[in-house]
Amino acid sequence: MRYADDSSPEAATGPQPPSRADGEQGSSRRAFLKTTSAGVTSVALGASVAASAGPAAEAAERGRPATTPRAARPLAVTPACSGQETPASIEGPLFKPHSPARGDLITPAIRGVRLDLAGVVYDTACKPLPETLIEFWQCDQNGDYDTQGFSLRGHQYTDSRGGYRLKTIIPRDYWGRWGQRAPHIHTQVQVSGGPLLVTQLYFPDDTQAYGRDFAALNAADRLLNRACTIGLTGPEGGRYTGTFDFVLTTTA
Repeated sequence: MRYADDSSPEAATGPQPPSRADGEQGSSRRAFLKTTSAGVTSVALGASVAASAGPAAEAAERGRPATTPRAARPLAVTPACSGQETPASIEGPLFKPHSPARGDLITPAIRGVRLDLAGVVYDTACKPLPETLIEFWQCDQNGDYDTQGFSLRGHQYTDSRGGYRLKTIIPRDYWGRWGQRAPHIHTQVQVSGGPLLVTQLYFPDDTQAYGRDFAALNAADRLLNRACTIGLTGPEGGRYTGTFDFVLTTTA
């Protein structure tokens, strides 16, 4: 069954994170804000110092080999951060609270084109944001969302450098109330005490998956925002590697 990606009465409720990966209970977004707001500022300040190691440190954190820069080219402190807030989008009717805490969404039933996605969450001053809640959900290789369970759904918290990692698949396009939707991944991102960012991540026009024409699908999707396009490399061995950095406003 295919579902529309539309606004709904539930769209303003935000994520309701379940138990933290470290065992703390967080059955609601309100509980998350209450239990983490005291410590995030000091942790984020410390993380900004760690981020000053530049691209080599970011590459090591994301599991990619570091490259040696040219001698004449100085290293930028936050080369991937523009300082511009990541654009918001609609939540749609298919968000489910209490998703499992996990960074690997691949289950035995998933047969799609693999995607290893990683990035950093920054504030608008380009400082990394540790302990930021990120929720992911998407459709599968057939264009179907799991509304009975939590297939291709999960949440995580950014690490001490504001980084996240996600193992998933490239979703397929599907038809809904907004017409034919281009492949996309839903996200909700929130630092403790800050506003909730609801957005969708898209794929480059030259993405190859399921025999679909991503350029045509992207061009026809009226909800698509090119500023939310994942940077892809590959495919290598049938697997893509992707990067996307979020930039958040941390005050309401």
